[in-house]
Amino acid sequence: MSLRSAPSRLLALLLIVAFAGVGCSKFKDKDADEGVPVETLYEKAHKSMTNGNWAAAETTFKRLVAQYPYGPYTEQALVETAYAQYKAGKHDDAISSIDRFIRTYPTHKNIAYMYYLRGLSNSSRDTVFLQKVWTLDASRRDLATPLQAFNDFSIVADRYPNSHYAPDARTRMAGLRDMFARHELDTALYYLRRTAYVAAAERAKFLLETYPQSSYQNDAVATLAAAYEGLGNEVLAADARRVLQLNDPSHPFLAGKWPDYPSNWRKLNPFAGEKSALDND
Repeated sequence: MSLRSAPSRLLALLLIVAFAGVGCSKFKDKDADEGVPVETLYEKAHKSMTNGNWAAAETTFKRLVAQYPYGPYTEQALVETAYAQYKAGKHDDAISSIDRFIRTYPTHKNIAYMYYLRGLSNSSRDTVFLQKVWTLDASRRDLATPLQAFNDFSIVADRYPNSHYAPDARTRMAGLRDMFARHELDTALYYLRRTAYVAAAERAKFLLETYPQSSYQNDAVATLAAAYEGLGNEVLAADARRVLQLNDPSHPFLAGKWPDYPSNWRKLNPFAGEKSALDND
């Protein structure tokens, strides 16, 4: 092979590759859904939803909205896009879609559902990965998104009390209130273990005032009794014991067995799950 023919052959090869690339890109750029009737697109996306293919459903619904920006199919596609994102675990995307829908259609017939779905997404956001991998207690994490979820469910329960979603929203609100109450109690027990009795008593009182009738009400009273004993206030300690005896006579605090803190040796094990005194109840 001559030295002069080598560059010519290389140039020819590069031209072949370039034309082949252009030809392939034309096929790739061809969108199978382009120009498809709105009814057909909706059915295709809905079928993907039925099969649990959330990514495909989201893509097709977005294509529908892009091609047909107005009409009842578009409105329903926006609703189902948010649901597909929620089911796929894309909670931030779902909340963004929901917020856009609420701003655009504030009086839509499905508006109660969208607030409810936002509550579900906020309930799962941030802590879902940690809980799945390490089984961490959500009450010990940042409660900003659970608080937002509580507000979302509260909107459903208060503004749309006759909607299909109101009963479950109220149930979820009760569960979240218990989570918030546990957070306060965990903090109170942390102070109690470190003999910060005033801080422990303040947290326990805050729990009782803010989350009355929670699952941790009697534990809060027991914390008050222990804190007052630590402070040497026998009168208030006796009052708290009397209330606890009346409401929960079998509470382990009355037998001197509460709070049961986890051993300090547990902290030396990097693979040990996170525990508090409440986990031993």
